[in-house]
Amino acid sequence: MNPQPLVSIVMPALNAQCSIREAIESCLRQTWSNLEIIVIDNGSVDQTVNIALSFESPRVHVLECARTGASAARNEGIAASQGDFIQFLDADDVLAPNKIFSQIELLACSPDRSIASGSWSRFAMHPGELTLKPEPIWKSCVPEEFLMTSWMGGGMMPVFGWLTPKHLIEAAGPWDEELRINQDGEFFTRVVLASAKIVFCAGATGYYRTVESASVSKRRSREAMVSALRAIDLSCGHLLGHIASNESRLACATCYQRFAFGCYPAHDDLVRIAEQRAHELGGSGLVCPGGTAFKVASALLGWKAARRVQVFAHRSLQFVAR
Repeated sequence: MNPQPLVSIVMPALNAQCSIREAIESCLRQTWSNLEIIVIDNGSVDQTVNIALSFESPRVHVLECARTGASAARNEGIAASQGDFIQFLDADDVLAPNKIFSQIELLACSPDRSIASGSWSRFAMHPGELTLKPEPIWKSCVPEEFLMTSWMGGGMMPVFGWLTPKHLIEAAGPWDEELRINQDGEFFTRVVLASAKIVFCAGATGYYRTVESASVSKRRSREAMVSALRAIDLSCGHLLGHIASNESRLACATCYQRFAFGCYPAHDDLVRIAEQRAHELGGSGLVCPGGTAFKVASALLGWKAARRVQVFAHRSLQFVAR
C-alpha cells in the first residue's frame, strides 16, 4: 500500500443547508490529512451550494449533478475522484476525527482486497450524544458471513461506516441509479462480495443523523416499494451467485419476509410476490415484530389479520384526534 494514500470523500447533497457545514467540517478535522472532499449538489434550491462553495479550496471541490438521486451524485463523485480509497458521507452525517486514520492504519496490515467497516451511532442534535451499541456485524469476517449476519437481523452498516479501496468499487460497478430504496444495500452487497475480507475497526466512528421526515409516506409509496423489492432481488441474486448454501438461502428468504411484513397491507400483490420468493428459498421463520397486543393478536388471528386490526385502530385514533 502507498504509505500516504489519498482518500476521496464523496458527499452527495440535496437541500442540506442545515447540516452540510457540520458534515464538511468533520471531514476537514480528520487526522488523516491526505484527502480530498468532493461535494456533489443534486439540484438543491436552498443555500446548500453557497455553503459548500464557502469551503472550496484545493482540497474541497464542489460539483453539480444534473441527474436525480443520490446514486447518480455518488457516481459523479467517484468519476471525479483521484483517491486510492473512497469514503462516502451523506451531507447530514458526520465523522469522528480519527475515523479515516484508524481504518487506513488497519487496512495497511490487512490482506489484499480488504474493506474496512467501523462503529457508529445515531444522533439528533449533537454527535456522540448516544452511546455506541455494538451489533453482531461489528467484527472482522469473510464477505458472505457479513451479509448473512446482517440480513438475519445482525445490524446494518451505514454508507459512511465503510472505507473502500477504489479498485473494489471499480470491480463491483457503479451505484444503480434506478433504485430509490436500499440502493446502498444493493451497492455494498456487490462491493463486499468483491472483497476478500471485511476488517472491523472499533476506533473508526461515524454518526448518523436521525430527523423527523415529511417524506416517510413517499418511502412507502407504490414506486418506492417496487424499487425496494427489486433491490432485494438484485442483492439476493448477488449473494446466491457467490454462495448458494442453506444459510445464504435462509438469509435471502428472511429479507423477502421482512419486506412482506413492512409492505402489508398497502401493497398486497408485492407481499404475495415476496412471500412466494421466500417460500421458494425454503422459508424464513421470521416473526412479524410488534408489541404485546400485536403478538397476542398474531397468535390468535395470524399476522396479516393482526396487522389489519392494527392499521384500522391507528386510523381510528387519528380520526378521533381530529
